[in-house]
Amino acid sequence: MNTLLTTLPTPMLAQTAWDWEFAGLILPVLLQGLWLTVQATLLAIPIALVLGLVLALLRRSPRKLVRWPVATVIEFIRGTPLLIQLFFLFYALPEFGIRFGAITTGVIGLGLHFATYASEAYRAGIDAVPKGQWEAACSVNLSTFDTWRQIVLPQAIPTVIPALGNYAVAMFKDAVLLSAIAIPELVFEARVLQSRSFRTLEPFTLAGLLFLAISIPAAVGVRYLERRHAYARD
Repeated sequence: MNTLLTTLPTPMLAQTAWDWEFAGLILPVLLQGLWLTVQATLLAIPIALVLGLVLALLRRSPRKLVRWPVATVIEFIRGTPLLIQLFFLFYALPEFGIRFGAITTGVIGLGLHFATYASEAYRAGIDAVPKGQWEAACSVNLSTFDTWRQIVLPQAIPTVIPALGNYAVAMFKDAVLLSAIAIPELVFEARVLQSRSFRTLEPFTLAGLLFLAISIPAAVGVRYLERRHAYARD
C-alpha cells in the first residue's frame, strides 16, 4: 500500500474530480479485498445452512430441556447486532482462553449469526408440510429418522431455498463488518486507501461497484431458484 501511494503524483492527491489513473492504481488492492470478502462469505454459508437446520430440528424437539434453551439462543443471537457478536468472539473469548484468528472468527461469526435466521426459514418450511404427510409416514411405520429423511425434509427444504438464498446475499453484504476485527476485506481496503490518499470518490465508488458486481448476479440467481421451485410446487 505504501509503495502504491508513493507512485502517485502529488497533484493527484489534491484533485476533486474522478481520476481514472488513480482508480486504475487502486483497483487491484480493492479486488484483493473483494476476494477476501467472497472467501469469508463462501466459508460461512455452509456453516449457516447446516447449523441452521440442526437448530431448527432441535427447536422442534418434544423435550423442553432441549427446545427452550435452543429457542433462547436463537432469539438472543437474532436480537443482537452482528458487530457486537464479532467483537465478543474476537476480543472477549480470548479472556477465557478461547482464541481464533481474525478470518476464522469472522467466518464463525457470520455463519453463527445467519444460522439463526436460516433456522427460522427451515422451521417455516417444515411447518408448511401438510399434516397428512406425517400421518401417512406414521401409518406405514416409518421411523422418526426415515420420516424426516424421506418425507419431511425433501418437501420442506425446496420451499425455503429462495429465503436461504436471500440470506446468503445479505451475508455477503454484511461481511463489511469484518473490518471491525481488522480483516482486510473490501471496505477495509477502501478506508485505508482513502485515509492514505485523502481521496474518497474513487475508493468507495469502486467498492460499491464491486459489491454490485457480485450481489446483483447472486440476487438474479435467487430469483431464478424462486421461480423454479414455485413452478415445481405448482
